[in-house]
Amino acid sequence: MNKRFIIFGAAILTLVGMRAQTGGIDAILQQIEANNKELQANSHLISSQKLENKTDNNLPDPTLSYAHLWDSKNSDETVGELVISQSFDFPTLYATRGQMNRLKTSALDAQATAFRQQILLQAKEVCLDIIMLQRQQTLLDERLKNAEELSAMYAKRMETGDANALETNKINLELLNVRTEARLNQTALSNKLKELLALNGNQPLTPGRPLPGTTLTARALGLTEYPAVPLPTDFRPLVDGLLASDPALQSLQGASSAAQKQISASRQGWLPKLELGYRRNTESGHPLNGVVVGFSFPIFENRNKVKIAKTQALNIDYQKENAALQASSTLWQLYEEARNLHASMEEYQRTFQQQQDLALLKQALMGGQISMIEYFVEISVVYQSKANLLQLENQYQKAMAQIYKSQL
Repeated sequence: MNKRFIIFGAAILTLVGMRAQTGGIDAILQQIEANNKELQANSHLISSQKLENKTDNNLPDPTLSYAHLWDSKNSDETVGELVISQSFDFPTLYATRGQMNRLKTSALDAQATAFRQQILLQAKEVCLDIIMLQRQQTLLDERLKNAEELSAMYAKRMETGDANALETNKINLELLNVRTEARLNQTALSNKLKELLALNGNQPLTPGRPLPGTTLTARALGLTEYPAVPLPTDFRPLVDGLLASDPALQSLQGASSAAQKQISASRQGWLPKLELGYRRNTESGHPLNGVVVGFSFPIFENRNKVKIAKTQALNIDYQKENAALQASSTLWQLYEEARNLHASMEEYQRTFQQQQDLALLKQALMGGQISMIEYFVEISVVYQSKANLLQLENQYQKAMAQIYKSQL
């Protein structure tokens, strides 16, 4: 019974750990989606553009006119005329423009989705930078602690005559350099956290639920480990799905369909405009009522509009084709970049597994098996290699985030 409980508990902890890797970033992106000022502004802009498109299909304003006439020789003889009329386009034109507006609305929705994904991608990249800087800070803190211990040790040796000034100065310079790097890295980390807060509209980031008055940290937000993003073995079938779900391409597709409807609407612009109304003519004691029917033939107004609509449709079609080519090329470039980065990461990780531990180097230095110069050469290479691995992991995560941007 106890064994089953332990296994069950271990499984739960493992699951929680796996969810925490992505939970921190996902929860932050949800907050930013709700609080980002640019997204809120763009939402209102899209709404206004949708309403503006609808106004193009409105009826013209009705007209009301009244004329009062009198006889110049006999002022008692007067005539009054009241006319109320409403003009409108040929009915089929309203249906065509309604279909075109629905296509424009679909294109605007896709445009809003593309803008949203761009903001969330920016926020995710900031989160990935925070993870890298946090891990780099851990590495620098380890390096700083090691340098401080060596500095204190060699200071005592200097007092007893077991160390020379050259070695002591070398350690002190190492300590100074590491402290400077740690401070600069901490500043960069703090700036990234502020940038993330600004993307959230300067609202508190709730995923980590920091206590009131506490400083925002990467650990509090759960930004300490990268999410697991495996490299696809066969990218070709994945590209088709990514392109199909790309909202930027969907927006251009909607704009292209709307442009085709605009051609149809421009052709129907040659149909006559209609006018219906009521007319009342009041002569002295003899009022007359009637109906007003009118037609307007667009002989001049619609000239060249069909050609303009066709040219605009061709322009959008070429833009759509170019955007599809560029998007496909970008995805393949990102995949190639991610593949090379992944290969380099694996090489570094294999090398680290085969390399001796830094603690062993320190023991060798203390035991006099290697000199101070040899020690610093070794640890400099190791720490630089670890820093390179952190950079590679960050670039790989960013490349994969851009590849899967349409899933944000």
